Amino acid sequence: MSISVIDIWCGFYYNLREMKETELKTEKEPKLKLKATWKEISRKQKGLMFPMIALLVLAAIFLVVSLVTLRPQGTVVIVGYGDVYGEMTRLSGGYRRDSWLNMLAFPILAVGFGVVHNVLALRVYRKYGKNMALLVVYATMLMIIGAFTVLLRLLGEW
Repeated sequence: MSISVIDIWCGFYYNLREMKETELKTEKEPKLKLKATWKEISRKQKGLMFPMIALLVLAAIFLVVSLVTLRPQGTVVIVGYGDVYGEMTRLSGGYRRDSWLNMLAFPILAVGFGVVHNVLALRVYRKYGKNMALLVVYATMLMIIGAFTVLLRLLGEW
């Protein structure tokens, strides 16, 4: 009864495959449950819960303002501003005019900032902790303020 190289290789390959399958089964991360994470934050992390609620309120205000200022009756509205654009076209200033549909980016940003970034903060909290989740929330608040400033600048009201 002799053992050949092929028998050894097949046995090694079988054991290796079996080890990988068991590693995959044991290393599977639990599914992140957003509702359970929010309950945990609301009970234990009040310092994170209030900024997340403030982020949602700020995004809702931005959504209302951006929807009110859409101006669909105008055929052409100012949709962008940049000094680089003005320099390239030899115009003073750098206003770009286009269809009012391009201004739909602001309500889409408001929904994205309010809903998606709060879900992102929940996932970051679960994986990295309170401080990193607060960083995500505060950075999103700054982005909303920046987008609101750009919107007011394009409307010419600021």
